[in-house]
Amino acid sequence: CMTSADDGLLKPPRHGGVYVVAHRGAHQGIPENTLAAYRKAIELGVDFVEIDVRTTKDGHFVSVHNDTVDAYCTDGTTGRVRDFTLAELKALDIGSRVGPEWADERIPTFEEILGVCKGRCGIYLDLKDADIEPLIERIRAGGMERDVLWYAWPGKLLQLQRLCPECIPMPDPGPEANLPKIIETLQPRVVASVWRHYSRRFVQTCHDAGAIVIVDESDPSCWADALAWGSDGVQTDYPGEFIAYIEAR
Repeated sequence: CMTSADDGLLKPPRHGGVYVVAHRGAHQGIPENTLAAYRKAIELGVDFVEIDVRTTKDGHFVSVHNDTVDAYCTDGTTGRVRDFTLAELKALDIGSRVGPEWADERIPTFEEILGVCKGRCGIYLDLKDADIEPLIERIRAGGMERDVLWYAWPGKLLQLQRLCPECIPMPDPGPEANLPKIIETLQPRVVASVWRHYSRRFVQTCHDAGAIVIVDESDPSCWADALAWGSDGVQTDYPGEFIAYIEAR
């Protein structure tokens, strides 16, 4: 069947015909969602880094998974990301919890991430708490419309399709029963799935509709089934190990 790589929508995968997505970057021994983790993922040769986009109090965009900073700071700083200005967030040491050598690692802005990734890898953009219009502007300014997969609620993705027809929406239908409606509504070219909703039939339904599938599964014991069932890509916390796995097949 025709895939999104075949028709030029996406660059072809770098390893064994399977897209590798580094969940929060390559963060084994490196603070997650930092430029260091994204650079490490690029060095490993991933196709995409996954980022989590939130908005600061003063309207900047940053990559932080949780809605609070509590888990990232060892000095007792707490609070919601949206209640800090960018300058306040940039002052936080989010690296020391992983190791003293990361004390200078900071929460990255969306613009910094685009700069690190442009021409080196794609971005799997998990829209946590942000308006899409200013994000589209920044992506267009960098000429990266075809380098970003947008993971968001269907309503947001419909808005994305209206505002940026060349952008790539990537819905997660949840249970397989939702797939026909998602396919009809969004006609996606890329579909995301978590392991508990994923099956051979799920993949076949997507492929029949002209979409590729990226499954989110870090457990190496699931990789064989993920690939046997026809997944076109895997999002994982272990990108280095996954690349070695697919190259050894």
